[in-house]
Amino acid sequence: MTAPGKPRAARGSKLTPDEIVELFTRLRAANPHPTTELEYTTPFELLVAVVLSAQATDVGVNKATRKLYPVANTPAAILALGEDGLKRYINTIGLYNAKAANVIALCRLLLEKHGGEVPHTREELEALPGVGRKTANVVLNTAFGEPTIAVDTHIFRVSNRTGLAPGKDVRTVEDKLVKLVPAEFARDAHHWLILHGRYTCKARKPDCLHCPIHDLCRWPEKGPSSWQT
Repeated sequence: MTAPGKPRAARGSKLTPDEIVELFTRLRAANPHPTTELEYTTPFELLVAVVLSAQATDVGVNKATRKLYPVANTPAAILALGEDGLKRYINTIGLYNAKAANVIALCRLLLEKHGGEVPHTREELEALPGVGRKTANVVLNTAFGEPTIAVDTHIFRVSNRTGLAPGKDVRTVEDKLVKLVPAEFARDAHHWLILHGRYTCKARKPDCLHCPIHDLCRWPEKGPSSWQT
């Protein structure tokens, strides 16, 4: 339901600061402690899982790592498998040949330059094979608690549709989100937006009917909502 006396969002415009606070307040109320759906127990396991998740689903990656990690879940152990050995565990994931090569090279570099530990800086993370800005942001946020935002296809879509942080490319959207998201929500904003895009504000069939931020959303094509009168 729309709050009594509260004006509805003007379609096609950007969210106001007060509306941004309201948006994240509602997402937090629905999911107070959000986290990634990738399964991991260490920063290294998370790093490998995120590298494997490029153009793949979290479900598919989890199925592979459930078999891989009990056998090899450290840089040294995965390096010992070799590229062909690693492929046997991840061959159900898209682009597994290239990903296997990157993970093996990543493990080697972690051992040679970082003592087998996952580095804590963006520059060092992005210097690893297969690790770009988005992957670095996920690791910094999820493993190390930094208020970074990794703009994937879900966050890009939600940011543009809602008017939260519209932009033509992911870096523009990321920079806007970092600037606009209030500090109290910065740590978890990444996860709230991904989950909202994955399960509610879906690409082809958005579930506007059950969207908790429907009245705030600026998307001209949004459907009706059960949250409003």
